[in-house]
Amino acid sequence: MFFFIKKLFGKPIIRRSRALAESFLKLTETARAAQRARLLELVGRNAESAFGRDHHFAEIRSAADFRKRVPIRGYDGHEPYIERVRNGETSALFGPGTKVLMFAMTSGTTARPKTIPVTEESLRNYKDGWTIWGIRAFDDHPDILMQGLKPILQLASDWRETTTPAGIPCGAITGLTAQMQNPFVRTTYCMHPAASRIKDVQSKYYVALRLSAYRDVGTTIAANPSTILGIARLGDRERETLIRDFFQGTLDRKWDVPSDVRRALNRKVRKKRKEAAKRLEAIVAETGRLLPKDYWPNLQFLTNWTGGSMGAYLRNYPEFFGEKPVRDPGLIASEGRMTIPIEDNTSAGILDIRHQYFEFLPEEQIERDDPEVLEAADLTVGRDYFILPTTAGGLYRYQIHDLVRCVGFHGEAPVIAFLNKGAHISSLTGEKLSEFQVVEAVNAAQKELGMRLASFLVLPEWGGPPLYRLLIEARDLGDSREAADLLAAAVDARLQRINCEYENKRTTLRLGPMRAALLPPGSWLEFQRRRLAKSGGTMEQYKQPCLLPDLEALASFPVLEEVA
Repeated sequence: MFFFIKKLFGKPIIRRSRALAESFLKLTETARAAQRARLLELVGRNAESAFGRDHHFAEIRSAADFRKRVPIRGYDGHEPYIERVRNGETSALFGPGTKVLMFAMTSGTTARPKTIPVTEESLRNYKDGWTIWGIRAFDDHPDILMQGLKPILQLASDWRETTTPAGIPCGAITGLTAQMQNPFVRTTYCMHPAASRIKDVQSKYYVALRLSAYRDVGTTIAANPSTILGIARLGDRERETLIRDFFQGTLDRKWDVPSDVRRALNRKVRKKRKEAAKRLEAIVAETGRLLPKDYWPNLQFLTNWTGGSMGAYLRNYPEFFGEKPVRDPGLIASEGRMTIPIEDNTSAGILDIRHQYFEFLPEEQIERDDPEVLEAADLTVGRDYFILPTTAGGLYRYQIHDLVRCVGFHGEAPVIAFLNKGAHISSLTGEKLSEFQVVEAVNAAQKELGMRLASFLVLPEWGGPPLYRLLIEARDLGDSREAADLLAAAVDARLQRINCEYENKRTTLRLGPMRAALLPPGSWLEFQRRRLAKSGGTMEQYKQPCLLPDLEALASFPVLEEVA
């Protein structure tokens, strides 16, 4: 009966979702006109705001007018206006009638996190983007819609971590959307909204398993694949605890779960699931491990980022999940969604021309005072650009420092792949080493040597000559100094092949050879905690860097063994 009701109420939702996706794809045929209309709509709506008056929005009639009156600026350039909105002065950024629901907090370049306004419109845009993405993904994997939608495991963070002086909540937009879910839709999600308030990473991972390992999960959704791998590894390590909790209908007290969250979860966890416990016991008895590929045998696909540095994690997926497709959720940040992927196993997605206005700054012109900024329809396939969104959240010509590549077109709308954050470029002697190059080199070296790292980080070190260090947890290489030495040499050789400046600096001895450093177990988890504490971000937003241009960073790691 439950499945009948779920299916009955789900059909109208699916029909509306498909109609929304079809209208988006239809719009790509006239992307140039759609983008210009969207720009004038955003500008016109906020012409009476303080920002609009300061930049003469009332006089803007074209994209050229917009570029003439509004400079490219990052968060710091928007912060004076955002601060006024935090203090309750909505008109600093928005026109009459605009309601700010919350501020999305995300990592900043300083110790203070960025706060991005979330208006009713920007929240609707956020949800519509996910709807378009979701129905395309589900239609490509129709088994997930059998008997209603299969359960989904998606983690969220607290949307009310703090409040502004005006009493506006600050936190993660994922928590707000979880709180606002349609009750029928919510039944398909494994996580209870209250779980978003769990701060301890390992405890949150365990609760995710406690609420999902007994269900026939159809997909997992997390921005970062390290989150999904962290859940899978924890489930294997804590298999005895997990099985016991299912058998007894408990949530072990060793996990740091706030008392109010425990009470909210009580209805879900107090039910004894002895059959599930026996099934998990049988898996362990047969395989010696407890892995998702065995307790979620009907998993259709995984959802997480696949571009930039993420490929380093994806090589570990088959061990835990078997050979499953991965659907990238798209280039999406607290500032807004930028792309909507419509295929598996690629980071490339169609530019979200419906909800934001975009400009593109050619990579090679980043230092110019008067760069040639392009509209979406004018990009060239194969070229790299910095993307500049203008959003319903009050951001205009926003330099988010995301480097992307145009890999094709869908109608007039470009298909965009994320490469790396511009900030993750290191140049000790002019080598301009990018995170994208580091990831490519480490992945190639692992494949060549038959190795598999859970994570890694490359850091610069000053000396005579300066060099780069490859940081690895020792257990990834069986505590082998020889293996670490081989890997560092292979990465160094690969970087010389793909970066001519790096090769030149190495050949002329202005850069020393890459060296490896072995770290104790748990170093990456501690690194994550330090970065989140500093940035104020959430673990769902967390992006493990693979290259940091920070000469002081190496001193913060407890190196077990340096390998020359």
